[in-house]
Amino acid sequence: MKKIEAIIRPEKVDDIRQALETVGFPGVAISEVEGHGKQKGVVQQWRGEQYRVELLPKVRLEVVASDSQAENIVNAIQNAAKTGSVGDGKIFVSSVDQVIRIRTGESGDKAL
Repeated sequence: MKKIEAIIRPEKVDDIRQALETVGFPGVAISEVEGHGKQKGVVQQWRGEQYRVELLPKVRLEVVASDSQAENIVNAIQNAAKTGSVGDGKIFVSSVDQVIRIRTGESGDKAL
């Protein structure tokens, strides 16, 4: 099993949710987060004064899927999130040793 974690632009959440449903995977956990990448934030201007915003609003999506579904999910997220501009985000894929459904006690792929 794989855990797929994506840090994305907030305005791309609906596009990614639709893309995940299209590939047959509607389950996702979504959190609002703040952070920055290599660009270390952005410089903005308000009333003629420049100021730096170092922590930008982002959204973290988390999906746990079987190994066979992981590549399709990563591709769906990448295609839906891409704008071609700095700040599109990142996708992290890691292994999951075990999943247990609390309600039924099922484990492994059955728990997904």
